[in-house]
This record gives sequence, C-alpha cells and structure tokens, in this order.
Amino acid sequence: MADKRTELPSAYDPKRTEEKWYDYWLEGGFFKAGKDPSKPPFTIVIPPPNVTGNLHIGHALNNTLQDILIRWKRMQGYDALWLPGMDHAGIATQSRVEARLREEGISRHDLGREKFLERVWEWKEHYAGVIREQWRKMGVSVDYSRERFTMDEGLSRAVREVFVRLYEKGLIYRGKYIINWDPEARTALSDIEVIHKEVPGKLYHLRYPLKDGSGHIQIATTRPETMLADTAVAVHPEDDRYKHLVGKTVILPIIGREIPIVADEYVDPEFGSGALKVTPAHDPNDFEIGKRHDLPQVLVLDEEGRMNENAGPYKGLDRFECRKRIVKDLKEAGVLVKVEDHVHSVGHSERSGAVVEPILSTQWFVKMKPLAERAIADTKSGKGVRFVPERFEKIYLHWIENVRDWCISRQLWWGHRIPAWHCGDCGEITVSRETPDKCSHCGSTSLEQDPDVLDTWFSSALWPFSTMGWPEDTEDLRRYYPTDVLVTGYDIIYFWVARMIFTALEFTGQKPFKEVLITGIVRDAEGRKMSKSLGNGVDPLDVIEKYGTDAMRFMLSTGCTPGNDQRFRWERVESARNFANKIWNASRFALMHLAEAREEDLTLTGSFTVSDRWILHRLNETIAEVTRHLNRYDFGEAGRVLYHFIWDEFCDWYIEFSKLSLYGEDEEAKRVTRAVLCHVLDRALRLLHPFMPFITEEIWQKLPGTGPSITVAEWPEADEAFQAPDAVKEMQILIDVIRSVRNIRSEMEVPPKKQVTLLIRTEPEAYAAIRDNESAIRRLCGAEKVTAGPDVTRPDKAMTAVVSGAEVFLPLEGMIDIEETIARLEKELKKLDYEVERVEKKLSNPGFVQKAPAHIVEGERRKGEEYRERREKVLARLRELKG
Repeated sequence: MADKRTELPSAYDPKRTEEKWYDYWLEGGFFKAGKDPSKPPFTIVIPPPNVTGNLHIGHALNNTLQDILIRWKRMQGYDALWLPGMDHAGIATQSRVEARLREEGISRHDLGREKFLERVWEWKEHYAGVIREQWRKMGVSVDYSRERFTMDEGLSRAVREVFVRLYEKGLIYRGKYIINWDPEARTALSDIEVIHKEVPGKLYHLRYPLKDGSGHIQIATTRPETMLADTAVAVHPEDDRYKHLVGKTVILPIIGREIPIVADEYVDPEFGSGALKVTPAHDPNDFEIGKRHDLPQVLVLDEEGRMNENAGPYKGLDRFECRKRIVKDLKEAGVLVKVEDHVHSVGHSERSGAVVEPILSTQWFVKMKPLAERAIADTKSGKGVRFVPERFEKIYLHWIENVRDWCISRQLWWGHRIPAWHCGDCGEITVSRETPDKCSHCGSTSLEQDPDVLDTWFSSALWPFSTMGWPEDTEDLRRYYPTDVLVTGYDIIYFWVARMIFTALEFTGQKPFKEVLITGIVRDAEGRKMSKSLGNGVDPLDVIEKYGTDAMRFMLSTGCTPGNDQRFRWERVESARNFANKIWNASRFALMHLAEAREEDLTLTGSFTVSDRWILHRLNETIAEVTRHLNRYDFGEAGRVLYHFIWDEFCDWYIEFSKLSLYGEDEEAKRVTRAVLCHVLDRALRLLHPFMPFITEEIWQKLPGTGPSITVAEWPEADEAFQAPDAVKEMQILIDVIRSVRNIRSEMEVPPKKQVTLLIRTEPEAYAAIRDNESAIRRLCGAEKVTAGPDVTRPDKAMTAVVSGAEVFLPLEGMIDIEETIARLEKELKKLDYEVERVEKKLSNPGFVQKAPAHIVEGERRKGEEYRERREKVLARLRELKG
C-alpha cells in the first residue's frame, strides 16, 4: 500500500480512508475463512437482514458487535468465519412489493403468481445490493464468498428435507384449527407474529331468549358481530344461577338459530353475567369448548375481513361496519341491555398492523412439544445454549415449556412452497422432497401442489446449519458447525432463537451455537422506540456521511451493555469523532518522530524514564482489561478502557513527557523514547482495530515494520518484563502535581509564557519522585524554580493544591493583579449564584419535572451540579486570595 514513511495529512478524512481500505481488504482476501486449517475455527452466522429495505441503526449496532468479535478472534489467531446472508422475509417483502404494485394501479392477482414472483425477485436483487453496500459502509468483515439467501437452491433443499422428515415422523400435520388471520395481508400468522395491545373498547350485554318462552339468558361480548357464528351458550357447571338452564335451548337474536346451553368448566362465573357465548370458528377457547361438546363450527368472515354468506343480512359488510349495524339492530330488537366502556387486549398483526381475527382454517402445523423436550432438558442440565445476560434464559425456558403447535402455512406467493401435492382423484396428500409424477396413494397423475408457502421463520430456523451445506456432509459443516456465538436482539428470542435450537437439536444432534448474546434496541434521545410514525429514526448512512464509520461504530459499541437498550445521541457520535481526531493528531506527532527511525533502532532496550515504564505497565493492564471485557461481551467497558488509555494516558500525558527526550540533546534517550512511542502506538491501534477498523489501518500502515494489514496482525499480549507498579505510583504523583499547577494557572489566568515559582511540601513517599523529576515538572508547569521538601511552608498570597503525598503552593505575588483577580472571581461568583438559584427553582417546579422530557430534566440536574462545583472552587480561591 502507501509508503510507510509518508506523513499523515493534517486532518482525518473518513470518506477517503474508508473506501480505500475496504477495497484493499476485499482484494487481499483478509475476510476469507479456511485459508489455514491449522488454526482453530471461530464462527458467527449473521442474523440475516430482511430484503425489505435499507438497514436501520439497530442493524448497525448488531453488525458492529459481531464485527468486533470476528476481527478480535481473527487477530487472536483463529480461522474466523463470519457468514453473511439475507432472509426472503415472506409476508414483509410481499407486502412491500404489493404496495409498489398498488401505486401502479395493479394487484398481484392481475399479474398472476409467476409474474408477481418475478417482480419480487427483482425487488430482492435490488435490496440485496443495497444491503451489501451498507455492509461495506459499516466496515463489516464478512466472508462474501459464502453469502447465502434463505431461498437459494441449497437452503431450499434443506427446507424440503426438514419438512419431509418432520412429516414422516408425524410432527407436521394438516388440520382445521383456530389460527390468527391477518385480513390485510390475507394470511395466517403464528402466535408470536401477533402483537397484543391494550385498547379502549366496549362490552356489550345482550339477552338471548329461551326457546320455551320462560325468560332469557344474558351474555357479554366485546365483538357482537361474532354472535352470528354462535353455536352455544356456556355456563359453569357449579353456577347455581344457571344449573336449571343447562340442556335448554336459546334463540340467537336476528339470525333465529336455535343453540343449546352447555355446562363447561372453562367459563368464569365472575366475568360479565357468568354466561359465555360460544363461537367455535372465531375464538381458540371457544373452539376447545366446541370440541368437548361436539358443537357446529360456523364461519362468518372471509379472508378480507368481510362478513360472508353465513352472516345473513350482513353479508358483504366490513367487520367493523357490521359491528355498528348489528348493535343498532340489537338495540331496536330490544335485546341490547347496556354498553360499557372496556379496556381489553386486542391482537394486531406484527407485519401489517391490522387487527387480527381468530378464525377456523385448514392449515399446516408443527407439533412443538416433542421438539421442545430435548431443548428443555439441555437447558435445565446446563448443557444447553448459554444466554448472555443469563436472565434471558428464563424467558426462553418459560416459552419453550409452554409452547403451542406452530402454524407454518402462509397464504402468500413469496416463500418456500409447501412440498405437498393434493390428488384430484383420491383427495390424499403426497409429501415429497422432489416433485412427484403420481399420487403415492392411488397412482393418479392428477396432482396439484399446495398453494401455500411456509412461514419465513421455518427456513430461518435452519440458518446455522443450512448455510453450511446441510443436509450434505460438507467440509464447512464439519469445520464451522456448531457456531460459536449468535448476536441478536431480545425481541426475536421466540421468533428465531428458540426455533433454531429446536431444529438444530432435531436434525444435527447439536446445539446451533454455544452462546447467544442478547442486545437491546437503539432508542431515540428521549428513550422512545424509533418508528416511522414518530419520525425519530436514524439512518446509519446519515451518521456515516456526517461523522464517519469509525465514530458511529465506537459510539454504538461503547453505549451498550448486554441485553439493555441504549439511547442514540448525536453528541455522543461527535464525541467519538473527536476521539478519532485525537488519535490522528497524536499519531501524526509520533510518525513525525519515527520518520527517520530504522527498525533495528526501535527495540525496547536501554534506560527507560519513569514515563516510559509507566506507559508500558499501563499498556499491559489495558491489554488484559480489554481482552477480559471482550471475553465477557462487555463491549462498552472494553471501549471505555481503551478511550481512557489512549486519550488520557497516551495522548495527554505520555506524549507530553516524550517531548522532554525527543526535543533534548541525548540521542540514546531519543532512540528509547521513539521505540516506546512506536511500540505503544502499535499495540493501542491493534486493541482499537475491532472497534475502529479504518482509522487504525490507515495509521498502522505508516508505522515501521508492520505487516500487510492490521486485520491479520497479532492481538497484543501483556509482557511481564514491563510490569512496573512503582512507576505507576511515581507517575501519578507527577501527574497530580502538574495538573494542579495547570489548573491554578488557568483559574488565575496566569499567561502561558509567564514563568512561576513552585513550592511543594512533600511527604516521604513523594519526595524522591518529585526530586528525580524536577526538570520535567519545571518544563511541564512553566516553572522557573521548584523547591520541594518536607519543610517547605506556605507563603502569603499563594494558591494551594493538595495532591497525594504533597501540598503544592503557587505564590501569586508579582504573577497577577490580586485585587483585579478578586474582583473577577466575585463577579463570576454572582453569575454562579444566579445559575444555581435558577436551576434549583426549575427543578422544584413539579410542572417542569413531570412534563418535560426525561433527558431535559436530567440535563438541568447535571447543570446544577456543575454550577455548584464551580461555585465551591471560586469560593475556595477567594478565601485564599483574601486570606
């Protein structure tokens, strides 16, 4: 690549750097796995993004965390495979394409199945390209040579294999059952695709007259339109109010159907009137009551949510319009007793947002309990997948212990077609891996494939092993499966994580991954979930355009803790960008002094200064801490440790101390300092590389003696030879002294070039450190004279600072105009008094605290603390000046 001795430009340009290095990494094949079979494997499969549109900021977080892990493991010497891919996303993608067709004034039915699927494949190709470009922008180090798609030929073969095997074991069946129906998307949904929301509604109390004319029975319902499908009224067998009515018949108002009164223990005598209308075709609980009492099943809704021919006079009406009409008619018939306001839970489609209708339908199901048994046993015995954080294991276990059969058929065109063929002659079903020529039951050739497709989660449940070539016994499957860790959000533990574990145990006999790292979601600055309706979403490409990829990655990774949500704040991205600039400027300084250095001169030998020994010791500690935090998936802590070491210790202090040697006359001292500077910068860049890959590669390439890419450089290890706890103590004393003097100079507005006199009263443990480094203290404090010792006394008109093991006195006589400084500080004190009073008044106002956004209130609290701290400092200085 570039000449290693070329200086860095004066400012860091993320755009130029990022494009250049990503191309270099791809051309060099640095992301490809399998090049060295002697290395131990480490595998991550990407949670495949849906080909429905652009990636969002949540994808940026998830991808960044995976990339940190894979780059780190690659540097640690693993054969690291990060396998990329995308999900066809069934209903979500079909909905998007249908919306596009509506804009053109046509529907999928106008096109027909084949032409419609051509349009969806065009959509998929477009957005697959968009996603790859976003991956590129985010710097992800995936192995593109192994990219998969849930509907590619290999994965489709795996889907058929799983379906047929489960069918042959009796674990897939087709039958009539109450399912969740999305009238907008016109498809069945599984239970976990239904979002339950508490919404305000009405509770309607109705009288059903007894056939014998002896009176009536009162029921309560939230959905009066479903009474058209009632086939019984149920009461509790121990309810004394109704025991005498069991076995009698009532007349269904308006429709006039005769329906029985049955006794069933499911009924809650405390709810409503204690009598329940039974609608077996439109309620899962009523369906079970209906089976127990052999009740008819009357369906009154069609697939669009309109009333069908069984709804009598309401045929053709939309379900909600029917509700209004039937309530009006019931009132006129004199059977509507009362209407109450009632907040209740209503299911909504996770995809379309439509109110879901429970309806009786013939669908395909997977028997889940037999599949769940081993997963439950493994988890309880400690052999199962490890969840990070551990608390999510309980959530997962609770769900699999209470799992219901999974409705896997969808009335869509986009997806894996169910491999089942219906015989036109005998009516039997043939399930086959390949398209059959004839019916397996009667030999007829009159076969028609089932029109439904499989739930998108059916294919994605196979992702960890189908992407490796299963059901074939491939080399990748043997080497990289089971995978090591899955990184995903807590919102799809049921949808995806649990199902991957079920299927992996059933078909490979192994868990799909050793650990699953659960992340939170990225919320806006006020803690709200990002959504189109709120208009508070953040496009990762906008963040990259403004601040660069590295800044976005560092902000996201350091803002998260496993399993917890984080808030997106632009000021945090700006802070990360400032960190990149700090690294850049420090590296420019280092490279300027390394430009003429020979590699043989950069060995860590010779006489080290206290600052050399200190920074090498702190590097050791930083390597150990960062590695420990990454092992625990604590990216936030790892990033904070690096930030503190690079910014505070390396840039702010070591580089300052290095100037004493680099600008001095002692050539050997210069050589040693250059060697330490190069070594520490090299290791710091390696540690930072997984977080900020672009800037670290750009700088690292300029260092003497580096290899082809930092992506394959060795991960640093601590060197016991550089342990120097004594240097840490000594250096801390020097830093405290220098910092205290600089603070006093700043507060008192002593001009930078003005030389001061410094007196330091020391305790025994600090005296040697100050004595041996007096020249450094003078240079870095701007002091013409330093007097130190246990007998030093505080002169009049001097500023004081207490540090560990010493008291620092800075005489101000002749340095500043003391009266003028007192006047300035008193003026500043008045301003601070005003600000403290203003904030306290604001925070004591309940209207502000309760109504203002939480981050605004918290900001005012922080301001109040800052103002009080500054006021205390000003008061202390005034006391010293006046004393």
